[in-house]
Amino acid sequence: MSNLPEWIKTKSYIGSNYREMKKILIEFSVNTICQSALCPNIYRCFENKSTAFLIMGRVCTRHCLYCNVSNNKPEKIKESESVGIAKIVKHFNMRRVVITSVTRDDLPDGGASCFVRTIKEIRKFNPETAVEVLIPDFDGSEDALEMVVNEKPEIINHNIEVVEKLFPLIRPQADYRRSLNLLNTVKNIDKDIKTKSGIIVGLGETKDEVIETMVDLRKVCCDILTIGQYLRPSEKHYPVIEYYHPNEFAEFKMIGEKLGFSEINSNPLVRSSYQL
Repeated sequence: MSNLPEWIKTKSYIGSNYREMKKILIEFSVNTICQSALCPNIYRCFENKSTAFLIMGRVCTRHCLYCNVSNNKPEKIKESESVGIAKIVKHFNMRRVVITSVTRDDLPDGGASCFVRTIKEIRKFNPETAVEVLIPDFDGSEDALEMVVNEKPEIINHNIEVVEKLFPLIRPQADYRRSLNLLNTVKNIDKDIKTKSGIIVGLGETKDEVIETMVDLRKVCCDILTIGQYLRPSEKHYPVIEYYHPNEFAEFKMIGEKLGFSEINSNPLVRSSYQL
């Protein structure tokens, strides 16, 4: 932490809501990306009775060099997790909930049916809660994507994460154009669903390349964008090449607004499921 710029440093505040969130997650055997990805906002989010739930286990079938989520043999799907999530949402009276997952290339539908089941359970217990899903690319399967779209979550989020030139190095099992096509396909199936994506910066891209990525996202009618600073989870992960200044994030926000994003959150500590 001592080597971080002042605008990146956060305080670890453990209050009663934080402790309660940790306790109930254990009680229902439910995972969160906040914990698995070592999110710097976890203390504030948990204290605000907010989290991003992680379904389909804690082990990913892909290996992106920026991500702290484990990469190994995937875990067995627990159907009970969807009910557990729904009960936690009800317990904390969450008005908005984010559901994300590890990537499961080992599953025939990429895990789309798990998203469907979780959305259904949340709405059964919490009919007024808005649902955002942060989905993987389902290995390009439009059938799998359509399953999720047909459940009509309020927001479908799929993170582009890095600029196109960095995909072969940082996200070797993903594909930049495939991710753009996914966002475009959501709109082709149901133009009323809001789409969302996120970019992390500081991995060696140029500012012009970030702007080019923003332009590409608008070409597929992406509605909402988040831009945040990459923070290295450990010495085993890809190094931070550059720390962007808050003024540069403000510049990205202004450019994004001009490009036509209906909402853009751009700040060093912004994450795709976090509202600053």
